[in-house]
Amino acid sequence: MSLLDSMMEKCCILNHIREDDPYGSTVDYWSDGASFDATIIKNSSTEAVIAEKQGVTETFTVVTRKSFLLEYHDVFRRLSDGQIFRVTSNAKDSEAPEASTVKITKVTAEKWVLPDA
Repeated sequence: MSLLDSMMEKCCILNHIREDDPYGSTVDYWSDGASFDATIIKNSSTEAVIAEKQGVTETFTVVTRKSFLLEYHDVFRRLSDGQIFRVTSNAKDSEAPEASTVKITKVTAEKWVLPDA
C-alpha cells in the first residue's frame, strides 16, 4: 500500500434531484451517487486561518485518482463522519502530467451544508 493509498478515505458524490410537486412548485432531493476515494486536507495557511476567523468557510484540498474527476460545484460526502463538501475548482485544471507515475488530480473544496429540501 502506498502512502497516497493509506491517506485516502471513502467518499460518495451527491446527486441533486429536482422534481415537480403536485402544487406547482418543486422539491429538491440529494441522493448518494458514485463512491470514490479521496485525500482531504484542510487549508491551514495563515491566510485561511484569518479568513475563517472573519467568517469565511473552511477550505480544503481534495486529491483523487485521475479515474474520478471532480468538477466545479460537485457536492460529496466523506463517509467516515458525514461531512459534506462542495468543490470550488475543476480537476482538469490540476491533473498530474500524463508522464507521471502518480495518476492523481486535485481540487479545492469548502465545507458545505445541503440546502433545505
